[in-house]
Amino acid sequence: MPRLAANLTLLFSDLPFLERLDAAAAAGFKGVEWMFSYDTPADQVRDRLDRLGLTPVLINLPAGDWAGGDRGLAGVPDRIDEQRAALDQALTYARTIGCRKLHAMAGVVPKDADRERHIDTFVSNLREAADAAAGDGIDIMVEPLNRSVDVPGYLIAGSVEGMEVIERVDRPNVRLQYDVYHMQIVEGDLARTIERLLPHIGHIQIADNPGRNEPGTGEINHPWLFDRLEAIGYDGWIGCEYRPRGATLDGLGWATRYLGGLA
Repeated sequence: MPRLAANLTLLFSDLPFLERLDAAAAAGFKGVEWMFSYDTPADQVRDRLDRLGLTPVLINLPAGDWAGGDRGLAGVPDRIDEQRAALDQALTYARTIGCRKLHAMAGVVPKDADRERHIDTFVSNLREAADAAAGDGIDIMVEPLNRSVDVPGYLIAGSVEGMEVIERVDRPNVRLQYDVYHMQIVEGDLARTIERLLPHIGHIQIADNPGRNEPGTGEINHPWLFDRLEAIGYDGWIGCEYRPRGATLDGLGWATRYLGGLA
């Protein structure tokens, strides 16, 4: 049975952040993930998580000026000091709330920029992050995104590019964050790719395609994929990182069998 984590950046997004934790627990989720909550004190988040019995599965490092178009700092050559500050902030926050996975977004490569220089920077920053996080048992996650629909110019797209970076970094706590939605767009062949890369996968996220909405709204057969994940021995969390078409609870019918009938 898959262990589902509610992505609180996209689910229950009409609520203040701490109330999203309440809503996720009430819906039957045992795990939660989100991108950023650095404006909410970490001790408040930890208290709410503990009271609700929720596991904080994954958060992102600060990613720069999101509204201004930044999509991460870890692969941006001229912003290494900002990346180090982001790492320090994320590690402090993760230690307090008890989160053991940090996603370091790579960033967007400007047109006509030297992509290899960006890759070299990403590899170096990931090594630094992995070494800083290892003593706390924290994994640093690398997530390839799609460039054609959601994040034009993103540094890494597809599992091949993601694994090239991970192999160069050569740290046991740098793992692949496999987002089914992005990978369906970039390369497809989800089940065989996941099985081949299973030793390197530290987290899986889901959304249907097209639209990035809840399972059952597009072309991906999520029930079959969940059964396959169980059959090949994936025992990690599955992050529900989709945009509900309406109210979050109205779109959770697909998850009823996995959330104990509470959705």
